[in-house]
Amino acid sequence: MAQENVLESILKAHPESFQKLIDHSNHYRLQILYTQIDRDAKNQAHFKTYSYRADSKEYFYPASTVKLAASVLALEKLNAKGLDKSLTMRTLKNRDSQIEVNQDTSAADGRARVEHYIKKILLVSDNEAYNRLYEFLGQQDFNETMKKKGFEGVRLTHRLQVPLARLENQYTNPVEFLDAKNQVVYAQKEAFNPNPYAAENPILLGKGVMNDAGIIEAKPLDFSLKNAYPLAAQHEFLKRLYFPNSFSKNKRFNLKKDDYSFLYKYMSKYPTESKDPTYSGTDMNFPTYCKFLYYGSEKQAKLNPHVRIFNKVGDAYGFLLDNAYVVDFDKGIEFLVTAVILCNEDEVFNDEIYDYDTIAFPFFKALGQHIYDY
Repeated sequence: MAQENVLESILKAHPESFQKLIDHSNHYRLQILYTQIDRDAKNQAHFKTYSYRADSKEYFYPASTVKLAASVLALEKLNAKGLDKSLTMRTLKNRDSQIEVNQDTSAADGRARVEHYIKKILLVSDNEAYNRLYEFLGQQDFNETMKKKGFEGVRLTHRLQVPLARLENQYTNPVEFLDAKNQVVYAQKEAFNPNPYAAENPILLGKGVMNDAGIIEAKPLDFSLKNAYPLAAQHEFLKRLYFPNSFSKNKRFNLKKDDYSFLYKYMSKYPTESKDPTYSGTDMNFPTYCKFLYYGSEKQAKLNPHVRIFNKVGDAYGFLLDNAYVVDFDKGIEFLVTAVILCNEDEVFNDEIYDYDTIAFPFFKALGQHIYDY
């Protein structure tokens, strides 16, 4: 007798939430991975993973989910160099396309540093913070490190929200780290990746693309030069991050105990709980900002005081994603979910007319709550 697919059963048990998406799952490019976590008498975690349409060959744009990988690998690189995440980081400029950064006005002390960039990434998914880490890592090393760790199908090709030519993203800025006396303790030269990354074949999606002049051209958008980060790789990354002892040493991240604590703290923190940086007076100043799974997009959502969501979301081009470890400390409930949905009903890209509010956010809220109830 075939084993029941719990995830499919949950989806089918709630047609009011999921029937339309199930009936048109190809159209919505819906993919879900759900890992049930049970503890034995020794508190050792045991995993059962269920899949719904998860296919590493079906492309989706990963949007901001790449930022978690950049954050973890930046901490690894600091550790390898014997550097601390609290050191002042100075991003220099070597090409016209590059941006020089000597301070971070969102930090209480005004200092740019890896620690603060990661906070902003995990709290509110800051794009500029990701770009600084991308430059610190270097395009080639970023990709090759992910590959060496066994994350298949990953392609990290560009900064975010900065329209640069392909060649310019192959170059990454010189970077310096300074101690408390403003003395340079580490200098990294500009890096260049001579072997740019791209999909083997065109990835053509949609029926139209809005150009810079605001005119819709009747052609699909080619994603072959854009980032790729398959669902299975994201799910595995999250599992290794939260359950390192369940993996052999060669598969664990090179992180210190303090690094893990730091990442866990800011992945679960609400923007309203943050003192440095602070988000008061911004449209990000509500507890459930970036907590799509379980809360959707509700600004006035009633928080479950026992639940914490350790996650990284993404949204762009009509793709909405969440990659989350959900824990109820009171009831002893815990599970992992990684999911993506495309909500672009007019099938036009770059027109900023996407159906996040009517399709994607309700889906993620229902998915998180129904799995939690199960």
